[in-house]
Amino acid sequence: MAVFTWEGIKKTGEIVKGSTEAQNENAVIAILRQQDVRPTAIKEKKAAFDIANMSIFKEKVKGKDLSIFTRQFATMIDSGLPLVQCLDILGSQQANKNFQKTIRDIKSSIEGGSTFAAALKKHPDTFDSLYTNLVAAGEVGGMLDTILARLATYIEKAEKLKGRVKGAMMYPIIVLTVAAGAVTILLLFVIPVFAKMFADVGAALPAPTQIVMDISYGLKHYIIYILVAIGAIIYGVRYYYKTANGKLMIDGLLLKTPVFGEIIRKNAVARFTRTLSTMISSGVPIMDGLEIVARTSGNVIIENAIMKARESIAAGKTISEPLAQTKVFPSMVVQMISVGEATGNMDAMLSKIADFYDEEVDTAVAAMTSLIEPLMIVFLGVVIGGLVVAMYLPIFKIASTIH
Repeated sequence: MAVFTWEGIKKTGEIVKGSTEAQNENAVIAILRQQDVRPTAIKEKKAAFDIANMSIFKEKVKGKDLSIFTRQFATMIDSGLPLVQCLDILGSQQANKNFQKTIRDIKSSIEGGSTFAAALKKHPDTFDSLYTNLVAAGEVGGMLDTILARLATYIEKAEKLKGRVKGAMMYPIIVLTVAAGAVTILLLFVIPVFAKMFADVGAALPAPTQIVMDISYGLKHYIIYILVAIGAIIYGVRYYYKTANGKLMIDGLLLKTPVFGEIIRKNAVARFTRTLSTMISSGVPIMDGLEIVARTSGNVIIENAIMKARESIAAGKTISEPLAQTKVFPSMVVQMISVGEATGNMDAMLSKIADFYDEEVDTAVAAMTSLIEPLMIVFLGVVIGGLVVAMYLPIFKIASTIH
């Protein structure tokens, strides 16, 4: 979106000047005509460098903000408010400056003659292909308010599911971070004090004590190299994941990991069925729907399985057969989809599967949390307790010698 300075003449003959943010000159002309201004000169204003506009500094639009925006938008459209007025109201009340600017850009695009869906597609970081395609279907079918309401429900449920999984993951991450910090402090600052004391005594040290002191010495003197090595490994894994073979291998391993793999699989099934159900019920062709769902699956193994199902439909076959062959989707899901195909009630059947797997994810997350808690306690006890015992073994040995 560019800023244009302009001069014009009103119907009264008054000469006016100003600036307008728009996609192009034609959009500026359209806006000025609505204001009864005949433009005589339009010039694009060169944007000054603004660090806040750099992508890394832009505030991301959260799923919660998007769901609230969509829900309010659906209510306003249903109440009969014009599209541009809805955007003007919603844009003015956004606390997120980046989202506010995005809504203003969309409003300007529509005023310049663009469709709502086309305006949304110019902002893929905020509105994904699922969102824009459903809006396009709603515009064509004259049911934009209904589509937006469905989108809002979909985003709310998707965010709720994502929040439950993230919440379950936060506990072990926090515990492991605290444990790593505590062990690092002990090895860097506490163990060296014991090491100096034992060196002054000159006695032979038990094997556990010597191992801990060697680890402490290595960490203290080579910590920079260790951090660089860890950073290189992380970078290497991320770089490898960007390759086709890397995605296949890592995503395959993630699906096979104990506990976590099952949660990833169930979460993917819930997302797949919920998204496809929303798209089919909104009038999006199933071929387009499957392609969009595949791209937003988040796992290349699942993406490949969905694309194979799409190829099967293109060849005149059913969607359930290739899903069964991939071994990614549970047999119950495949059978229910097959029933949905046979009865012509696919969207309702997919919605039921999604509701079921939402609950399954809840159960799996609760089971994982109940399993992780005692494991974390045992882990902390073994690590911290092992360090303390290792340091006190020589003291016990010296005390027994004195007696």
